[in-house]
Amino acid sequence: MKLDVVKLKEIKPALTGYVSESQALLKLSPIPGEEAVHDIRVLMKKSRAVLKLAATQLDQDSYERDIRAFREVGRLLCSWRESSVHRKVLKELRKENPALFLKLQENEKLTDLMKKELHTVESSEELSAGLEQITDLLNKAGYRIRFQSMDRIDPHILLKELELSYTRVSEKYLTCRNKPKACNMHEFRKLTKDFLYQLCFFRPLNPSAVKTLEKKLENLTQDLGRFNDLSQLIRALGYKYSEGTNLPALDELIVKIREKQDRHLAKVWPVAYKVFCPGQQLVNMLGFKLLVI
Repeated sequence: MKLDVVKLKEIKPALTGYVSESQALLKLSPIPGEEAVHDIRVLMKKSRAVLKLAATQLDQDSYERDIRAFREVGRLLCSWRESSVHRKVLKELRKENPALFLKLQENEKLTDLMKKELHTVESSEELSAGLEQITDLLNKAGYRIRFQSMDRIDPHILLKELELSYTRVSEKYLTCRNKPKACNMHEFRKLTKDFLYQLCFFRPLNPSAVKTLEKKLENLTQDLGRFNDLSQLIRALGYKYSEGTNLPALDELIVKIREKQDRHLAKVWPVAYKVFCPGQQLVNMLGFKLLVI
């Protein structure tokens, strides 16, 4: 009997590509714009996800150093992204509720969040130092990856790791359905992102089924991301619910934000149930055949 031979997407070229693309984005301008910051953060998440997929087959010292490096790059870029996201969301809310924002024009935290940051000498120096650190981290990680052997990575072990990733997301989904707290939702999104970025390496096993699932997961994580952005905005506003202690206008704004979160979650749950339903097996859902890979 003739066996079908399928070759998975290779780990090392993809990982090298993520780092190289990040370095190229940093060189586009002296200060990376909002789109570049977003794209680099995504590339760092993809890099961490693929490292986790192959973790048991990599040199552990290099693996841990690379994971730390990619996480630190993401952390350094995080505050730049958050300020722009808060501003964007608040402007959208103001457009939808102009009368409400008139009542809140004396709220200092709100007005500060809506201002476009002007880089002072001190903040410019801090920004420059951060960019130098990011560049150094990427250069060193790229060098380590270049000389790390990945020729003997076993695809069967990769498939087992993918199944473990799927199991972790499924368990977190169940946690969120029973305890839909912001921290649980955030962890659910992070694990789903890992699984999504790992999944693309298995497209050759069943291209149509994998691409269909990737599309579902992409939409799912976008809605979870918007839910998280709104949660972070509430935190940035310093809002604490206590009956009768806040201005009615501020309470109303938070209700408007919660309504947006509800709409995003209404899109999340039906898709999440179909993908991560308890008892479901990944290989059955994707229709992977028994192949020589």
